[in-house]
Amino acid sequence: MLKKKKTEVYALGQHISMSADKARRVIDQIRGRSYEEALLILELMPYRACYPIFKLIYSAAANANYNMGSNEVNLLISKAEVHEGTTIKKLKPRARGRSYAIKRSTCHLTIVMKDISLEDKDVEINSLKKNLDGKNSSGGIWDKK
Repeated sequence: MLKKKKTEVYALGQHISMSADKARRVIDQIRGRSYEEALLILELMPYRACYPIFKLIYSAAANANYNMGSNEVNLLISKAEVHEGTTIKKLKPRARGRSYAIKRSTCHLTIVMKDISLEDKDVEINSLKKNLDGKNSSGGIWDKK
C-alpha cells in the first residue's frame, strides 16, 4: 500500500496582543501567496500587525523544512486565519475614587503552508494507482465495491 506523504504544515500564534480586525487587514493581503512574496509584502507594509505575522510565517517555513524537508521556494500559504482571543481587562484609577475599564483585545493566528512540489507527486501517485486498479480486476460479479 502506498503511504501518502503529508503536504501541509502549520504554525499557531495564540494570545497575540492586537485586535483581530487589525490582524485580518494584513492577513488578507498575504493569503494564497508564496512564502517569499509574503515576506516581501510584510516587510514593506506600515502596520504594527506585520511583525508577529512575519514571525509566524517564518516559523511555519521552519516547521516545513524540519518536518518535511521542503524548500522555501516551494511553499505556498494555503490557509491563514485570525480568531478573536481573550480580552484582558484592567482598571485605571480616575478622579474622585472612580475607575475606568481598559479592555485589551488579543487574537489567535493560524498559518497553514502547503508544499506544491509534494502535491504534484501525490497527483502522479494517485493516477498510477487508478491505472493499476483497472488492470487487476477481472470484471467479475464479486469485484464490485
